[in-house]
Amino acid sequence: MYKKVTEPFPPAGEDLAPAHEKIATPQTTSPSYRLAFADDDFLLTDELRGVRLMLEFLKPELAMQAHRVESTVVVFGSTRLRPAGEPISPRDKCPELHRDYYAEAQRFGRLVSRRGQKDDTLECVIMTGGGPGIMEAANRGADEVGAKSIGLNIVLPREQVPNRYMTPELTFQFHYFALRKLHFLLRAKALVVFPGGFGTLDELFDALTLLQTKRIKPMPVLLFGRSFWKRIIDFDAMVELGVISEKDIELFHYVETAEEACEFIFGSSV
Repeated sequence: MYKKVTEPFPPAGEDLAPAHEKIATPQTTSPSYRLAFADDDFLLTDELRGVRLMLEFLKPELAMQAHRVESTVVVFGSTRLRPAGEPISPRDKCPELHRDYYAEAQRFGRLVSRRGQKDDTLECVIMTGGGPGIMEAANRGADEVGAKSIGLNIVLPREQVPNRYMTPELTFQFHYFALRKLHFLLRAKALVVFPGGFGTLDELFDALTLLQTKRIKPMPVLLFGRSFWKRIIDFDAMVELGVISEKDIELFHYVETAEEACEFIFGSSV
């Protein structure tokens, strides 16, 4: 836990105003004269990528510590799945996919949040990628029971706007996918994966690789919708071809309902 230390030096912020109130001269208006931590052009140089990576780790980390977030349940899934009643693209070939999985993710968010956030303790906080679709549904479920939830948004050409159901103080924006993935796993008690596309598959296989190689501690990885996942990924063929072992199949479990998922996470239905 990071603690504020009392020290004789003034906070850096106190120097910002005096630093910008200098009499304009060729020296004071030169970019070299700007305070390094207040110089955006300097901070965005290629040479400071390592510093930016560190800042992107620390900002969410310190905020979650301040809110006493002890553990999370991470929900992955498609941005494109919509709730019942909302318009769906005419190109969509499976409208029931939207209705069923959005509603189930929303219900899952409610059940986990009721179980994990009793007596003001922040255990099993719903964490998503912060976007629409399945992510919105899980955050929405938490919001419906007055619970806090977390969103890790990322700058993208589209779909980067955070959904309105996340706790504002726990809504973060990332530039680096790597740091975002790190925060998904740091406090995770379970990973719950709904149907999705490339991004969802990337997050799933990243976690499975880390579990397979024992780079992270074991945790439940739950795939919602056996019929979807069996059609999309032929894990059995991977075993038959010898590219994974039969034991690797035990790294995840298929579930169909929010209650079933909660039994895997908590050891009992909610």
